[in-house]
Amino acid sequence: MPTNSFTPQPTFSFFRRPVKNIYPEKNITLKEAWLYITSEQAKQNTEALRRITDEKQARAFKAVSFDYACFCGTFSKRSNSDIIEPSGLICLDFDHLADVEATRQTLLEDDYFDTVLMFTSPSGDGVKWVVEKTDAKMKHEDYFNALAAYLKDAYELIADANCKDLSRACFLPHDSRAYLAPQFQ
Repeated sequence: MPTNSFTPQPTFSFFRRPVKNIYPEKNITLKEAWLYITSEQAKQNTEALRRITDEKQARAFKAVSFDYACFCGTFSKRSNSDIIEPSGLICLDFDHLADVEATRQTLLEDDYFDTVLMFTSPSGDGVKWVVEKTDAKMKHEDYFNALAAYLKDAYELIADANCKDLSRACFLPHDSRAYLAPQFQ
């Protein structure tokens, strides 16, 4: 009897800008997110954001100019209590890095966690790192805390603490060099 080697991709909610929009447009896969990020769709807004020097203006521009995803699952609306189904993914955000490329390489080469999606943040000085949760029974916040502690101890990387929020919005910028793990391509 033939075995089915097809493994479905995790799905998560995709939202159209502005970030105040809390209702998802659709559910997407890692490959669809990667295709969006590597396309020209957000290029103009990403370049415009990176030219803004005032932090308050940059934050306001980002909030109205970027579509976003909630990588942790599918939601009826963006709220922890409105999760429909967990995706088995967690997205960590590292801001204001001295060397974005070195951080990307370090995370790609980690011995314990396999990167499924990685891209440079909208601001250009950070990294968004998506991995599969290796313990599905562990609560999201506890998993985040353990993963963040590991990264701090192993690499002195400080993850944005807001990522412990299950329904955390992750803005989707343009990054032609975004990484997608081969099994999701």
